Amino acid sequence: MKNKEIAKVFYEIADYLEMEGVAFKPYAYQKVAIALETLEEDVEKIYKRGGLKALKEIPGVGENIALKIEEYVKTGKVKYYEKLKKKIPIDLTEIISIEGMGPRKTKVLYEKLGIKTLKDLERKAKAGKIAPLFGFGEKTEKNILEGIEFLKRSKGRFLLGEILPKVKEIEKKLESLKEVEKINVAGSVRRMKETIGDVDFLVISKESKKPASAKASVDKIMDFFVNLPGVIKVWGKGTTKSSVRMEEGFDMDLRVLPKKSYGSALQYFTGSKEHNIALRKIAIDKNLKLSEYGLFRGKRMIAGKTEKEIYKTLAMQWIPPEMRENQGEIEAALKKKLPKLIDYNDIKGDLHCHSKWDGGKNSILDMAEKAQALGYEYLGITDHTKFLRIEHGLDERQLALQRKEIDKLNLEFRRKNFEFRILQGAETNILNDGSVDIKDEAFKKLDYAMAGIHSSFKMPKEKMTERIIKAMKNPYIKVISHPTGRILKRRDEYQIDFDKILRAAKEFGVILEINSFPERLDLNDQNVRRAKIAGVKMVINTDSHHKNQMRFIEFGIAQARRGWAEKKDIINTLPLEKLLKFFKS
Repeated sequence: MKNKEIAKVFYEIADYLEMEGVAFKPYAYQKVAIALETLEEDVEKIYKRGGLKALKEIPGVGENIALKIEEYVKTGKVKYYEKLKKKIPIDLTEIISIEGMGPRKTKVLYEKLGIKTLKDLERKAKAGKIAPLFGFGEKTEKNILEGIEFLKRSKGRFLLGEILPKVKEIEKKLESLKEVEKINVAGSVRRMKETIGDVDFLVISKESKKPASAKASVDKIMDFFVNLPGVIKVWGKGTTKSSVRMEEGFDMDLRVLPKKSYGSALQYFTGSKEHNIALRKIAIDKNLKLSEYGLFRGKRMIAGKTEKEIYKTLAMQWIPPEMRENQGEIEAALKKKLPKLIDYNDIKGDLHCHSKWDGGKNSILDMAEKAQALGYEYLGITDHTKFLRIEHGLDERQLALQRKEIDKLNLEFRRKNFEFRILQGAETNILNDGSVDIKDEAFKKLDYAMAGIHSSFKMPKEKMTERIIKAMKNPYIKVISHPTGRILKRRDEYQIDFDKILRAAKEFGVILEINSFPERLDLNDQNVRRAKIAGVKMVINTDSHHKNQMRFIEFGIAQARRGWAEKKDIINTLPLEKLLKFFKS
């Protein structure tokens, strides 16, 4: 798939334009890059099927960007990008991924110190050459060195949203083999971590009384695995384990296991390492031994066929994979006090979706029909408001016109006896002083309103905290969208006092969003748990700009589960009438 390749080109174009101080255009390229990364279908196939017209159906893609995608598909290059690179010949992607660095600072370091690569950056920072430059200082220099160390540790990790569709596709193919009796994905994919190092598949092959037939069955599974489409390297192929590298860059292992040990192996290879170490210590305290082969008393295996059997024999509740990080889940399971986590089918509606009104690709009706197909009771349309001109943000007059369209659609649903409602919200912008960009009179006509930060991300901690809290004090603001502002592998969280934010959310009855978009997953799992403990309600949304992005809801639910959230903690598990009552309270 060329999606990631083209996305990388567009991210860098955005950065080069930002270096030059170009307004608006960088965000347009970033938006398309994110859309390309999260597409399920190969952009090359989209182009071959429908040409430029089909490309323009991708969120954020207009005529100009469609032509650049076409150029890359045909030639493997974008001349505009090559021209920008020649002007400032630096290793842009790696340098700007470092804490404290951005396109403009990167340009300054290139011009002042000749820094072109990450090695150059590290060498100059260690030599103390960066701190004396105007706009940098010792703190920035220290952050750069810490960021370089972080990058070294996190290299080779992939966003869950990038590879999960591929993993599911491969799992389905393996499952369809007549030789496969059972299959599971293990590791960090099963724990639904934000980023993934590699992928583990565990398989039981169908039993046969004849050893030759059993071996032939395993051989067929292994042959199929190492010859999957997209495999570019076979690291090893054996009778119980095979390892490959995929064209996307991640590695996959496949293990064929005996049925009697499958549960213990699934538990072991799911991890985390810290969870497994703690579990083994509990086994030792009971004079038992736990490994991927089973739970043993002496030489006798007493459990291992299923995971639940392992946990039960250790006098514990079975622990959902998303919780297995040794963050208190083991102690809770021993006391039989694990929370009943929100389920993947508990969401009644998505309350953060964009439509054609603010530059999304689908009409409100399109989005509503997709929501109905997902089994939702309601859908919230929350188009951007006027401050975000690049997103075609709506002013008060346009919001009133949009209300008429939504009312008309809801009337049509009632005539057809559809148990479904479109709600009108708005994603307003928190300005630098904490005010929002829509007048109170317009808020009164909405079903609810969200507010989020979309500019000036680098404000000092105290000012950023007060900026968000001031927005929370507005009685019409019910939700804070993507509350910490991070974009995984691209941008750090804002500097905020999250405890103060939680206290304000509790005091003013404001809901914090768990944004399901794969690049955001904001709140992170730790902050979800802190919000739960503080008694602050949350909402799981997708921030969709295209109807197909509404499938991302599973990532937000997984994030909520990793943060120990229950159904009662998430407001869009409520049926419609209770939700509307909640917003009015």
